[in-house]
Amino acid sequence: MSATSSLPANRLAHETSPYLLQHAHNPVDWYPWGPEALARAQAEQKPIIVSIGYAACHWCHVMERESFENEQVARVMNEHFVCIKVDREERPDVDQVYMEAVQAMGVQGGWPLNVMLTPEAKPFYGGTYFPPTSWVKLLENIAQAYAGEH
Repeated sequence: MSATSSLPANRLAHETSPYLLQHAHNPVDWYPWGPEALARAQAEQKPIIVSIGYAACHWCHVMERESFENEQVARVMNEHFVCIKVDREERPDVDQVYMEAVQAMGVQGGWPLNVMLTPEAKPFYGGTYFPPTSWVKLLENIAQAYAGEH
């Protein structure tokens, strides 16, 4: 049982994927991949974080423990982004699209795959595992740059 199971469940609690269910009690306001998340991003003109992983992925679990279970990190994510969690075993189509995009940006692919998208779902930045301090700095820099452009 996760140390965060006392937290209220997010939208992933209604999913069937074991990987998504592992994130159902993160303080991050995760959405599963789908029209609801994309519509919210467009309505609020917020960039999107798509975090792709799978149940047996070691670094996916490390990033969850270090960042996605952290209240301060979640606050930054929730305030500035629409956050989507994807199980690559359930949605290999989504994984392939964003893996190819990140590789085209010159970044070596892997998992977890974390991709930043415009509200129109166009990728503009991506990477794999980020330590918590690097992740927060990246999110704050993207949020600041994005706010300056919009």
